[in-house]
Amino acid sequence: MKLLFLGDVVGRSGRDAVAKHLPGLRDRLGLDFVVANGENAAHGFGITDKTATELYDAGVDCITTGNHVWDQREIVATIDNDPRLLRPLNFPRGTPGRGIGVFGVAKKRIVVVNVMTRLFMDPLDDPFAAIESVLATQRLGNGVDVLIVDVHGEATSEKMALGHLCDGRVSLVVGSHSHVPTADAQILPGGTGYQTDAGMCGDYDSVIGMKKEAAIARFVRKMPGERLSPAEGEGTMCGIYAEIDPASGLARRIEPVRAGGRLKPTVPT
Repeated sequence: MKLLFLGDVVGRSGRDAVAKHLPGLRDRLGLDFVVANGENAAHGFGITDKTATELYDAGVDCITTGNHVWDQREIVATIDNDPRLLRPLNFPRGTPGRGIGVFGVAKKRIVVVNVMTRLFMDPLDDPFAAIESVLATQRLGNGVDVLIVDVHGEATSEKMALGHLCDGRVSLVVGSHSHVPTADAQILPGGTGYQTDAGMCGDYDSVIGMKKEAAIARFVRKMPGERLSPAEGEGTMCGIYAEIDPASGLARRIEPVRAGGRLKPTVPT
């Protein structure tokens, strides 16, 4: 199967980049399934039903999130009604929404898991234990054809540790949250596709998707009240392309994808 994982979609620029580039890429590569992290889709902070619908209409099959999932309060009341929209699995018991999604595509069963790390983040429950709880029941070759994990977090070490924990047991582990694409796309020794961070879909003439002036002022002046808002230039769509072996459910190819905007385009052939 052919998969695409898109990094954090930031504001209008990010949504426009996905709408512009994803439909053609989906046809060109023959993509079977697309995941996008949408926690910054609504003006850079959180997600709404409307912005989620924009991503679905562009060709996204599943939306993951992270620490900004509740920034738009309306989503608290509606997330339970959208099985395609995930929040981190390791939120405390009783939190609205779900951290795992199950999808049927071309007679294949695809499972998507969303977890959030704890180092330098608002600490949730243990993400390692949360992943183990999923893998105890969701196993490649035992009713699961593809298993994708979005690791939303700040520390590269923690993301890498989770990747190696999953190696050989899931198809793809991709990090999100830092908005900067890392250069370590690889297939781990056990066969799991991995990249520490997919980057973002948004305007890279920015500070992680936000207008430069306010972001710089926050660092320089150390004064409250510098309001961040998304940069509004042409966005780059960043993500990871992976091909999954139908027999094993493990990765046989993984490559970065970049289309449009300021970064050098990288599109698999």
